[in-house]
Amino acid sequence: MKSAMVLGATGLVGRTLVNELLQDRRYGEVVCLVRKPLSAQLFYDPYNRLKPVVIDFEQLQDYQGYFSVDHVYCCLGTTLKKAGSKHAFRRVDFEYVHIAAQLSRAQRAASFVWISSVGADAKSSSFYLRVKGELENAIMRMPQLPHAAAVRPSLLLGDRGESCLLEDLAKTTAPMWQSLMKGPLKKYRPVYAIDVARNMMSLQKW
Repeated sequence: MKSAMVLGATGLVGRTLVNELLQDRRYGEVVCLVRKPLSAQLFYDPYNRLKPVVIDFEQLQDYQGYFSVDHVYCCLGTTLKKAGSKHAFRRVDFEYVHIAAQLSRAQRAASFVWISSVGADAKSSSFYLRVKGELENAIMRMPQLPHAAAVRPSLLLGDRGESCLLEDLAKTTAPMWQSLMKGPLKKYRPVYAIDVARNMMSLQKW
C-alpha cells in the first residue's frame, strides 16, 4: 500500500483531498502536516489511516523525515487579504511550497503535486499570478524531482464554511458560464474542489 502526505489539509481543496485519500484503499497512511490539531469532524476516517502532525511551518525543513512517503500533495495557499502583505503571501505561496518540494526530493518521494493557478506566469503584471508562475518555474526546473506536477484551477467552488461573494455569484450563474466558456476559455471556468482533488490524485506516479 502507498503512503501520502498532505500539506494544507484544512483548506477547501486540502480537506476534500484528504477525505478522498482516506477512502482510497491504495493508501495505508495519510500524513497531514498541520499548524494545530485537526477537528475529527472534518474527516471521515473509517480505516484509521489519518496521521496528523502539528508542526511549525516556519521551521518546515526540520520535519524532513515526514516526507519519506510515496506521494506528496501540497495544497498550501493563502490570499493577499488574509496574508496581510505581499511578503507574507509569498512566504506561504512560494517559500513553503518550494521547501516542501525540496524536502520531497531529498526524501525521494515518488511524486509531488501542488496547486498553482490558471494564468500563472512569472512575467505577469499580477503579483498573485507572477508568484504562482515563479514557483512553477522553480519546481519544474528542480533536478532529481522528475515527477512533479501542478494543477491550475480557476475560481474554486465548494463548502468553505464561510460566505464568498465570488463563489456565490459563480454558483448562481453556473449555467451561463458553462455555455459561454468553451474552447480556450474553458480553463477559466470555476471548478469544484472535488474535481481539483481528484485531478491531483490522477497526476501521481503509481
